[in-house]
Amino acid sequence: MRSCLSPFVNTHRLVKFTASGCGTQLKRTFASSGLRRASATRVVGDLERRIAAIPLDRFRNFCIVAHVDHGKSTLSDRLLELTGTIAPGGNKQILDRLDVERERGITVKAQTCSMIYNHKGQDYLLHLVDTPGHVDFRAEVSRSYASCGGALLLVDASQGVQAQTVANFYLAFSQGLQLVPVINKIDLPSADPPRALTQMQSTFELEPENAVLVSAKTGLNVESILPTVIEKIPAPIGDHLKPLRILLVDSWYSTYKGVILLVRIFDGQIKAGDQVVSFATGLKYHVGEVGIMYPNQTPQTLLRAGQVGYIYFNPGMKRSQEAKVGDTYTSVGCESVVEPLPGFEEPKSMVFVAAFPVDQGDYGHLEDSINQLTLNDRSVTVHKESSEALGGGWRLGFLGTLHCSVFEDRLRQEHGASIIITPPTVPFKVIWDDGKEDIIKNPADFPEKDQMLNRVAELQEPYVVATITLPEEYLGKVIELCEGNRGEQKELQFFTATQVILKYELPMAQLVDDFFGKLKGVTKGYASLDYEEAAYRKSNITKLQLVVNKIPVDAVARVVHASQAERLGRQWVTKFKEHVSRQMFEVVIQAAVGRRVVARETIKPFRKDVLSKLHASDVSRRRKLLEAQKEGRKRLRAVGNITIDHKAFQNFLAK
Repeated sequence: MRSCLSPFVNTHRLVKFTASGCGTQLKRTFASSGLRRASATRVVGDLERRIAAIPLDRFRNFCIVAHVDHGKSTLSDRLLELTGTIAPGGNKQILDRLDVERERGITVKAQTCSMIYNHKGQDYLLHLVDTPGHVDFRAEVSRSYASCGGALLLVDASQGVQAQTVANFYLAFSQGLQLVPVINKIDLPSADPPRALTQMQSTFELEPENAVLVSAKTGLNVESILPTVIEKIPAPIGDHLKPLRILLVDSWYSTYKGVILLVRIFDGQIKAGDQVVSFATGLKYHVGEVGIMYPNQTPQTLLRAGQVGYIYFNPGMKRSQEAKVGDTYTSVGCESVVEPLPGFEEPKSMVFVAAFPVDQGDYGHLEDSINQLTLNDRSVTVHKESSEALGGGWRLGFLGTLHCSVFEDRLRQEHGASIIITPPTVPFKVIWDDGKEDIIKNPADFPEKDQMLNRVAELQEPYVVATITLPEEYLGKVIELCEGNRGEQKELQFFTATQVILKYELPMAQLVDDFFGKLKGVTKGYASLDYEEAAYRKSNITKLQLVVNKIPVDAVARVVHASQAERLGRQWVTKFKEHVSRQMFEVVIQAAVGRRVVARETIKPFRKDVLSKLHASDVSRRRKLLEAQKEGRKRLRAVGNITIDHKAFQNFLAK
């Protein structure tokens, strides 16, 4: 009897408690099945033993940065194969996990993986981050740098240095990362490695003798990269004996585990069963599991200073708003002795769209889907809004048009959402007569003409500095395109005999209107584009509205430059007329700027032939019947409400 009761008797006792050197205290503890399960003994495998034997000075954290389509994901595959993390000849671009990434052939999310590499008889723990290349995902690249000590700066031997290569270099340089130049695709017939090396030397002052020349596709000379990484990139700084201090780098949602956190451990160590607290929210959690990405989630007994890995809690973190990227976590009781890490600069949304469910019954499901995606992509801003025409919806803010397009694709593919997305708009600044300034993100909130005459001192729109790299033969066409989009030339530089860097100040509104697509068209795909915010500048902008039977359609309002209002208005009324069905009364579709109508189309009503029964009647009799019909039309038009089907809005707003 005594032996049967012993497990229950011993659970209530006084123990000595030490939290990573944060102080010792006597604490009464009660064992519970949940906590016992969280800290259960795991079988330690060969991988874990090898990692445990590697000291901090043999850790290396690095990322691969490059312009779009320079071969980052392919090179990641070769490095994973070289270290035995994945089997050779398996899946292509294994770190591109999203459907939209495989479909478009671009990296959207920064993905991570740990590798063990034996160099000169010693094991090294390498942590690799594969980053996106497009300017719209610069926030992902910036976050990746926080967990790294160096970067491979990858350049395509046939394309040379391009716009995003320049942007990534300066971003890495400003954060003090050690850069290793790598020239990729040297096996292509059009490859010109000497030209690429010269460009890197003249643009970045990186010496050609330090560069590694490889072909990620064929695996040529890839084995030279990792020894260079070990020699050139410093080991992370940290102390596993200090109190726990970890930085939240990224997060994603699992239906079964709740929110999973990707973290970089700066000091201390963390294991299942530990209790941690967030500096941002003050909430406390019990750690359910820790592990590394190898390349998928691989549980470990503990993570220590210098490592990058994942953790999730038991019970799980269910509210996505609790996981604030850039937050610092520490052990409960150590809050007073641990200094929180600086975190990340919040990216500013530059492109806004309104999103509405096709069926208002799907509103709740779509809201959950948007919240789960924003957990994984913190650069998206979400505000609720409503439209008389389309019902309840959201105003979503993005870093660029590709960012917006990818988010829309993920909603449709991963969550099966049916949505209506309005065309992208940018924020505008209104300076009132009393000196107050307002940023207008929704065109429906833009002041009307009558308001502007009395109260508005100035209207401003955002400009960006666009850096375009292109072959010299397309220079004339690109200048013509920029000038046609209200651009102002700032700089023209030949950095080789055939390559040009062109800098223009462009209105952000023109940039989001498929400027990149037009640029690719006039240069046959050879130009590349990067941009950064400049400032707000005074502009002659106005609100263009679509009006149906004298009632404005709020979901379609747009702020445009005065010079474009008439052209865009004519396009609107012509396109909208195609998608609105005929009614029993006349439907008038107008595009208006304030009270001024800039374009009009009319949909004629269904008409009964009232003269069909008359054969040889007098002309006055005919006229009387037609007048009676006209009066009936007027009465019907006065009381009739036009109902526009959702399909009409979908088709009108489709590109």
